[in-house]
This record gives sequence, structure tokens and C-alpha cells, in this order.
Amino acid sequence: MRPVRQPAYGQAAMARSIGMKPKLGALIEEELVAGWGRAAEKHVSLSLLVIEIDRATEYFTAYDKPETDDGVLTVMRAITDALPRVGDSCLRLGRGGFVVVLPDLPVLMARSLAIKITDAVRRQNLAHKESHAGIVTVSLGLAVTNPRGSYDRKFFEAGAEALKKAQRKGIGYLQAVDLRPALERKRAKHKVAKAA
Repeated sequence: MRPVRQPAYGQAAMARSIGMKPKLGALIEEELVAGWGRAAEKHVSLSLLVIEIDRATEYFTAYDKPETDDGVLTVMRAITDALPRVGDSCLRLGRGGFVVVLPDLPVLMARSLAIKITDAVRRQNLAHKESHAGIVTVSLGLAVTNPRGSYDRKFFEAGAEALKKAQRKGIGYLQAVDLRPALERKRAKHKVAKAA
């Protein structure tokens, strides 16, 4: 079992696009910048999973703090244990959210991982009486890009927005956004403009 890394509550908060504080924790920002740099250097894709416990507010209201703390830690361990590589890690984001930065993980493998995470969390069978599933489930936003240059914060925002869309569908959903086609069109347009 891999160790679980948790930024302090005061440091980690959801981005404004998820409706909470706009500042990311230092540890998450560091992980995003490092992952972006590794992917840019190798000219490979970068995948990002933004994950949140479904009906998190209701979950934290329905149960006492020790029980919800244990539940969140169990979810985080399930996510961490599902990760494919030793260097991959799951970081806390706010009270019921998580971030996984995955450099050099192709989009199809990232989608498969998201499904594996969803199943792993369900298998924990944690009670959630405010969810129609009756157990704790997670929704996920997946963003994929081909990094160039310095880290772009819009990448995280895209993953957070994808999570919001997944949550609007119900519980246990995945919503993916592939930023690569738009970036390639932009780069091609820039090359044409330069050549003219």
C-alpha cells in the first residue's frame, strides 16, 4: 500500500470553477507544475483527474467528523491503490475532493483508470444515507493536453469544469475534455501566420 499525501485543509481548496475558494494548495500546484514540465520535456500528453465524493456536503452533514474523516481517508487510499505507477499520487483538494496528475498517461489509459477508481471506491462499501446509491461514490473530471512552455492554470480549470459536468449527470459519472485538438489547431494557425 502506497503512502497517502494530504495537504492541510487550510492550503487545499477547490478552484472557483467548482464553486469554492479559487486558490489551490501549494502541494497540488507543485504537482501540476512538475507534471506539466515532465510531459512538455518528453513531448507526451498530460492527464489530470479531478475527483469528488458525490453529494459530499450531504455526506459531511449526515455523519460525525471522525466517521467522515475515516471515510475520506478510505476513499483516498482506494484511489491511491488504483494508480498504475509508483510515482503517481493522489492529493486532497478541499474536504471531499482529490487530484491525480498523470504525465505520460495516454487518454484511453486515463479513462480506464477513472473507471477503475470508480469501482475501487464503490467496493469500499462506505455508507452514505443521503445518496440514492446508499454508499459513497465519486464523480470524475478528466482533462488531457499536450503541454508546451510553462504551466497553464487553465488546464486545471478544464478538469474542474469537466467534474462539474459529470456531477450534473448524477453520481458516479466521468466527463472528459481533450484539449489537444484545439491546441494543435492553434499551433497550426500560428505556423501559417508566421510563414506568411
